[in-house]
Amino acid sequence: MAFTDRNSNGRKYAPPAPHRVKELFAASLLLALTAALALRAFVSLDALAPMVATLIFALAALMAGGALIPRNFARRATWFDVAGVLTFIGIGITILIEPDQMVRLVTLSDQPE
Repeated sequence: MAFTDRNSNGRKYAPPAPHRVKELFAASLLLALTAALALRAFVSLDALAPMVATLIFALAALMAGGALIPRNFARRATWFDVAGVLTFIGIGITILIEPDQMVRLVTLSDQPE
């Protein structure tokens, strides 16, 4: 059986080390929060949630891209973990977006600006 095999030769990655993962995650959330607060002045409240979700997804993509750079496999695994958590946060934000908000963003308005 595969789960009783204690041979460690087949492992590709070292166990993830908690080296600055909390700081990386906190910094990425702080960056997203400050960007959301800055976007409040420029976009309507209906467009804020989709913009923040897009920002979180872009930040997760940057984390996943940054995970491919280091040669340390333990650091790579933890960066992928942070990217995965940011993706889940983005999905959670998109669940909270009402469909009417998205329709108002996509359709043209008859009112002059």
